[in-house]
Amino acid sequence: MEEKILDAIKDFPIIAAVRDVKDLNTALSSNAQVIFLLTGDIMNISEIVQEVKKYGKIVFVHFDLIEGLGKDNKALEYLAEKVKPHGIISTRNNILTHTKQFGFFSIQRLFLLDSQALKTGLTTAKQIEPDSIEILPGIMPSVIKEISLEVRKPLIAGGLVRTKEEVINALKSGAIAVSTSEKSLWFIE
Repeated sequence: MEEKILDAIKDFPIIAAVRDVKDLNTALSSNAQVIFLLTGDIMNISEIVQEVKKYGKIVFVHFDLIEGLGKDNKALEYLAEKVKPHGIISTRNNILTHTKQFGFFSIQRLFLLDSQALKTGLTTAKQIEPDSIEILPGIMPSVIKEISLEVRKPLIAGGLVRTKEEVINALKSGAIAVSTSEKSLWFIE
């Protein structure tokens, strides 16, 4: 599955980050092959994931943002058995450590606020060994380059990416993809 996910990302390196369910149909009709769900709750997440899969797209659930879901291994087990997304995005080390046992592709989301956050993020990424790392904000080419040399994991740039030029800069700096909620970017050629 990991190879399929990475191939889809390489085919179209813009990931549709869906923050509101009302934007789901736009994402489903877009060129994006991968969708990050940054919305949902315990009552609707399964239905949303199945809708995305029906369109043949790869779907990740941002674990930390699902309302009503406990923040433990039982929640991961629930997602694996009942919801069945392709992968999990999280900032939580305890969750990312256990994603493999449930068969998920894991993305560690790092908020880089300052040099200490960068240092701490690199240390935890090396310990956890997620399948990929999402860096926010994604408009820092020099930092993307530094991290790509340091961790040797596929990097995704996310947060504040609003233009085609920012996408290109992130990709040139070492990111394999860009996640964005900017709908116009989901359709670029």
